[in-house]
Amino acid sequence: MMMCCASCGTAEVDDIKLKTCTACKSVRYCSIKCQKEHRPQHKRACKKRAAELHDEILFKQPESSNEGDCPICCLPMSLDPTKSTMMSCCSKIICNGCIYSNDIRIYQESLEPTCPFCRHPQPESEEEDEKNIMKRVELNDPDAMVQMSLRRYRSGDYDDALRYANKAAELGDAGVHFQLVIFYHEGKGVEKDVKKKVYHLEQAAIGGHTKARYNLGCEEDQNGRINRAVKHWIIAAALGNDASLDALKDCFRGGVVSKEDFAAALRSHQAAVEATKSLQREAAEEAAKYGKVTKLSDV
Repeated sequence: MMMCCASCGTAEVDDIKLKTCTACKSVRYCSIKCQKEHRPQHKRACKKRAAELHDEILFKQPESSNEGDCPICCLPMSLDPTKSTMMSCCSKIICNGCIYSNDIRIYQESLEPTCPFCRHPQPESEEEDEKNIMKRVELNDPDAMVQMSLRRYRSGDYDDALRYANKAAELGDAGVHFQLVIFYHEGKGVEKDVKKKVYHLEQAAIGGHTKARYNLGCEEDQNGRINRAVKHWIIAAALGNDASLDALKDCFRGGVVSKEDFAAALRSHQAAVEATKSLQREAAEEAAKYGKVTKLSDV
């Protein structure tokens, strides 16, 4: 099919290349002049199609949460941040089950404490820990940059925290967009900006961040767009987010969500939660509650 300029009708041939409208992706132009001349006719349709494309991306169900899988056991990470730890030596985020199994190995074989992933000696001080992270930052490791952003934020150095967060976002880290939401919401290091806050919420949600997705649902609910809110909560619930499931439960009781849709959300939520469970992880939880367990069969 031959493509033609939407304004003057010039066909795309070997010596004439047409450029697609960056907003709606549905029409092409042979020059900037033609694009400007056609703008009054195209504006309304362009805006509508751009919104449709935006929603197609925004409401697509992510395959997994932004937490991903543990690089050792390859099981999905729990959404609870207390159930995993980032290793400063290699920036790998390891689930507590694999950390606990490594601790058992070290204990039983009387070994020096090492990272469960790369076997690098564990840092002996906060200074050594931060030095390891900075080495990863110098290698453009986004996970290390996220950690440095968090540390600088907690210490009150918002400018540095923002710099690390922006760099991590540029390198493709989805979760750091949720940190950037806090900057623009609270106005720390930057001026408060609702549009940028929503933008980063959406980017985090698209990347599988369930809290961002839940918050987007709340934003839509507050703005009277309950159907859009429900879509967000269904997506987040399917990734294991408890707050979104509770929101859907309230919607079901209020007659906004059908019995079938709520049942489907309940099943997908349960499947996501079950996928994060393992014997190792259960052993780690038991050890944290009742004291050190020296082998998995003790649980």
